[in-house]
Amino acid sequence: MGSKNKLKRFKENETFANVFQPTRDELVNEIYPFKGKWRKEVFKNENPLVLELGCGKGEYTVGLAKRYPEKNFIGIDIKGARFWRGAKTAIEEKISNAAFVRTQIELIEYVFDENEVDEIWITFPDPQIKYKRTKHRMTNHQFLERYKKVLKPEGLMHLKTDSEFMHGYTLGLLHGLGHEVLYANHNVYKLEGSPEEVTEIQTFYENQYLEKDKAITYIRFKIN
Repeated sequence: MGSKNKLKRFKENETFANVFQPTRDELVNEIYPFKGKWRKEVFKNENPLVLELGCGKGEYTVGLAKRYPEKNFIGIDIKGARFWRGAKTAIEEKISNAAFVRTQIELIEYVFDENEVDEIWITFPDPQIKYKRTKHRMTNHQFLERYKKVLKPEGLMHLKTDSEFMHGYTLGLLHGLGHEVLYANHNVYKLEGSPEEVTEIQTFYENQYLEKDKAITYIRFKIN
């Protein structure tokens, strides 16, 4: 994507009512005005709140919002030029239960209040295979602790990935830390009984992986 195109998308994001772009300073040094008030102030309802972390182009956020009109969805990514597509689609198709926040995942507890979130989806994160990169792995112990702060006690976590490494690493970590694995599948398109929300909504990159016959894995779990 050219820098001209990126700039155009950044500018357009600023005009979208469903896009929120707090600065790091606003989040860390002040109390973010929507923290604890996303349902009431933004979605104007009391429906469950679901996050997609590292939402990329926002296809999953928008797909879930269409599938579950009785829930609110927020896609989070630091790359606003990417989720521009999802935000624009939501506006064009009048999908009022989808929004996007431009911020880093490690600041999640500054954006949402304790027990404010019902579910979290992590879709196709970078597996950060090199040992030096483990601190950036989105299902590591530190990140799970951050998610736990904003999730309700019975809140659900979902991990969908094309990385067998990420799937195995996460399963091992969850079992080792005593978290509750509710469902695990190492090839959702080949094995029967896969949840429809996992197989019916596909991202741009997922389609590319499927064309190469790459296995897509999924884990549903609770953080104890």
